[in-house]
Amino acid sequence: MMKQILMFFSLLLPWGMRRSLLEKQFGYSIHPSSHIGLCWIFPRHLIMEENSRIGHFTLCKNIDLLHLGAHAVIGQLNWITGFPSGAHRHFVHQTDRRPELIVEKHAGISSRHLIDCTARIRIGAFATIGGFRSQLITHSIDLPTNRQSAEPIDIGEYCFTGTNSVMLGGSSLPHHSVLGAQSLLNKKWDAPYHLYGGVPAKPLKELSRDMEYFRRTEGFVW
Repeated sequence: MMKQILMFFSLLLPWGMRRSLLEKQFGYSIHPSSHIGLCWIFPRHLIMEENSRIGHFTLCKNIDLLHLGAHAVIGQLNWITGFPSGAHRHFVHQTDRRPELIVEKHAGISSRHLIDCTARIRIGAFATIGGFRSQLITHSIDLPTNRQSAEPIDIGEYCFTGTNSVMLGGSSLPHHSVLGAQSLLNKKWDAPYHLYGGVPAKPLKELSRDMEYFRRTEGFVW
């Protein structure tokens, strides 16, 4: 009960005092140059490296770890949740499951996305979850065994995912690749520098390695 009171109380504090309370009372590691907006961010463990930030009205709960690399950004109105590890009936057969979200350096998640981190999601360095209303869903019901199952999602470095796309557990997008808007990524692909699209997504064409997006040294695109 005391922990919940501290959670609510922290929202009323100026950012400097709030950061100090989050570090001392919750054991979080938040770089002094990082910032959390007016939002509910309470994973078990939080690491925010230099100049990382989380926008207003984003929610993060019921995951073991949220880790933002240097200059990584999570925008406004995102819903990040999952099912924490521990002695639960759910996922008891998956002892290596890691409910966490890793957003590597200079990577970005824009606004209004649904992100299910029942298993690990990695957003590679300089990658962008673009547009809005995309869904990253790591868990589902395994029909043959009639039980919940969760698999990780991996988005490679310098990737871009279009608006309203869906990425399912067990899928991966290779580095320096694009997932088209309204596409369904449901398997592992390994050919970089490609546009993937469709339902389900498949390679549509090869992309030039000279695209400036793939060569940038700053995460934010002006």
